[in-house]
Amino acid sequence: MKNILVLCTGNSCRSQIAHGYLAALTKGKANVYSAGVETHGVNPRAIAIMKEDDIDISNHTSNNITEYFGVDFDYVITVCDNAKERCPYFPTKAQKFHYNFPDPAKATGPEEEIMNEFRVVREMVKKYCEAFVKDQKINE
Repeated sequence: MKNILVLCTGNSCRSQIAHGYLAALTKGKANVYSAGVETHGVNPRAIAIMKEDDIDISNHTSNNITEYFGVDFDYVITVCDNAKERCPYFPTKAQKFHYNFPDPAKATGPEEEIMNEFRVVREMVKKYCEAFVKDQKINE
């Protein structure tokens, strides 16, 4: 069983969305974790837009990277430049991957526009996760 860590700044949006998709796409063939270099709580809008795609992340928690220093990860995926730059030394043999997704939590304007930004980012993360699972042959 593979261990996957998704790392972001606050473990509230992008990493939570990726965590949800990776858990669903790997169909029990991987242990998926997400964490941040800080913890900001799981963003309610991230929960809402994932529910639109039939993935429930409402029970996820916002975790700090230090909580997982004892886990032997196969893959570490950073989903924002800030996390990639600020991640403390993390002793691991894991393959490292990086993609800088826009932060939907920074969207401003009417609620509908903010939610649309969350949906745009969700679709970007979903496509990335689908390609990652396929490229790494996790379901084979």
